[in-house]
Amino acid sequence: MSGVQTITVGLDEGDMRLDRWLKKRFPQLTQGAVEKMCRTGQLRVDGGRAKAATRIETGQEIRIPPLPDAQPAQERTPRPLGPRMLDSDVEMIQAAVLWKDEHIIALNKPPGLPSQGGSGQGSRHVDGLTEALMFGFKDRPKLVHRLDKDTSGVLLLARTDRVARALSEAFRSRTTRKIYWAAVAGVPHPRMGTIRYGLVKGGSGRGGDNEKMIAVHPRDIDKTEGAKRATTDYAVLDALATRASWCALVPITGRTHQLRAHMAELGHPIVGDGKYGGSGQENLGDGWGAQLGGEISKKLHLHARSLTFDHPITKKRMTLTAPLPEHMQRTWKSVGWHENDVPDDPFAEVE
Repeated sequence: MSGVQTITVGLDEGDMRLDRWLKKRFPQLTQGAVEKMCRTGQLRVDGGRAKAATRIETGQEIRIPPLPDAQPAQERTPRPLGPRMLDSDVEMIQAAVLWKDEHIIALNKPPGLPSQGGSGQGSRHVDGLTEALMFGFKDRPKLVHRLDKDTSGVLLLARTDRVARALSEAFRSRTTRKIYWAAVAGVPHPRMGTIRYGLVKGGSGRGGDNEKMIAVHPRDIDKTEGAKRATTDYAVLDALATRASWCALVPITGRTHQLRAHMAELGHPIVGDGKYGGSGQENLGDGWGAQLGGEISKKLHLHARSLTFDHPITKKRMTLTAPLPEHMQRTWKSVGWHENDVPDDPFAEVE
C-alpha cells in the first residue's frame, strides 16, 4: 500500500468531477473503490468529506488515503508508456526543454502533444513522457498546469512536491502572467480591449458538445447555470489588411478553452480552430471562418509565448519565452510579421 497523499488541484483541473480527476491520476482505481473512499470519509477535499460527483476547483487540496499496491508500480512505470517510450519521443521531449534547474523544468510544448491523458487524448502525452525528463533525479517531474493539445508554448513542471504546491498556488492566486500569441481571422476593433464573457460547458445532451465552451453575456452569467466568469485582455500587434491579425492574449482567468471561445465570440476566431472557427470557410475579412486559405497551415495558431512567475525557491521574478512552432513560423514569414518588431508585453505601458 502507498501512504497518504495530498495533491493540489492544478490550474486546468478545476470544475472536474472528483471521481474523474482521481481515476485520471490513478487509473487502477475502480469507480466502486472511489465511491467507498468517499462514503467512509477517507477521501477529503480541503479537509471536508466529499462525494464522487463533487466538482473540484483549482487550488483545492485532495487528501488521498493509502492506495493498492498497483499504484507504486504505476508510478515506477510512468503511465502509460514507461519502458516502451520510443527513442524519437525521448529525443522530442528532451529537445523541448527551454530551461531547467534543480527545482523546475520548463518546456516549449509542441502542438499536437497533449499535456495529460484523458478522453480522446491517446497514450502519448507530456505526463507519460516525464520519465525522460528526470535527468538524474529520483522522481519524475510533475505538471503544475496544462495547455490544450493543439496549443504550443511554455509549460512548467516541478521536480519536487514542495515546488509543485508553490507553483500551483501561484497559478491559483494569479501571481503568474501568461502572454499568448495568436493569429486570428479579421482585425478586432478596438485594437486593444478586454473580453468579459462568461463561459459554460456546451452540455452532453442532444445537439450539445460537452467539450465545447459557450460564451455567456456578462449580464446573463449569474442566471446561467454552470456559467463561470472569464476575462481576457487582447491587443492587436500587427495586421494583414483586414484579413487577419497577430494578437497578444492574456488570460486573467483560467477557464477551459477560454482564449479560443473568447476570440470566436468577439468575431475573430483563432486561425486553424476547427472547434470555434465559425463556418470553417476561408475568411474574407468579415471576421468569421478560421481558415485563411492558400499555403497557410490549418493547424491551430495559438502559442503560449511567455510565462512570468516568482521562482518558488529563489524568489527571483522570471520570464520564460518560447519560440513559435514551425507552422506558425511559416505563417509569420508568409505574411511578413517579425517576432522582434513587437514589445514583449504590449499591455505594460497601459497598466
